[in-house]
Amino acid sequence: MHILAAGSLKLVWPRLMVQWPQAKAQQNTEFGPAGLLCEAIMAGRCCDLFVSANQAHPQRLLAAGIAREIRPFTTNSLCLTVRADACHAQDNWLTLLRRPDLRLATSTAGCDPCGDYSLTLFERIAKDDSPLGSQLRQRAMPLVGGRDCLKIPAGQLAASWLLTSDFADMFIGYASYRSQLERDPSLRVFTIPAEYNPRAIYTLAVMNPIASELAYYLCSPEATELLTAFGFNAVG
Repeated sequence: MHILAAGSLKLVWPRLMVQWPQAKAQQNTEFGPAGLLCEAIMAGRCCDLFVSANQAHPQRLLAAGIAREIRPFTTNSLCLTVRADACHAQDNWLTLLRRPDLRLATSTAGCDPCGDYSLTLFERIAKDDSPLGSQLRQRAMPLVGGRDCLKIPAGQLAASWLLTSDFADMFIGYASYRSQLERDPSLRVFTIPAEYNPRAIYTLAVMNPIASELAYYLCSPEATELLTAFGFNAVG
């Protein structure tokens, strides 16, 4: 079974496969930015199950007649990770985004849903503060998740590597990484309120019937419990 999955699932995926009753079935999973993986599938890449960090890419495959069925199975949200030495005592997520002295990094919109969600965040901020929303779009540096972006070293998280390597001062990424990021005393992680925070709905696209049972399992209470333990949230 050939599986293409969003990179943000890489930490939890081995645990999910261990718990899957048919885990001994031969499978090959490749991780990457969901937008680029979708493009590869549209271009003819062999894939039995596509696990996307959004709904749009699976819907595109369904509309093209490539996917047989799609279904949401978990959700995520965004958080703001900042170098601790760049933070002031009174700072919160919004005061930090307002500071022009801080370099802001994101993932790459179009290639990686996390980058798309960052743009949605800026649009929601712009409803309250149009100049700030425009400034954030201009300041944001899409350093990861694209075709020709920086390559994150194996075993590293994008936020911690970018900030500790001095490529940026703050990074907008997935909240599912929060528990790992908070273990690093050189970083601070800030919650983005729900009214601004896009809801990332992770969605499965089944291309081949041999992947149907795995798709059912990923939507099961057992899989949901494990995903929640890794920082994701239930769909309902």
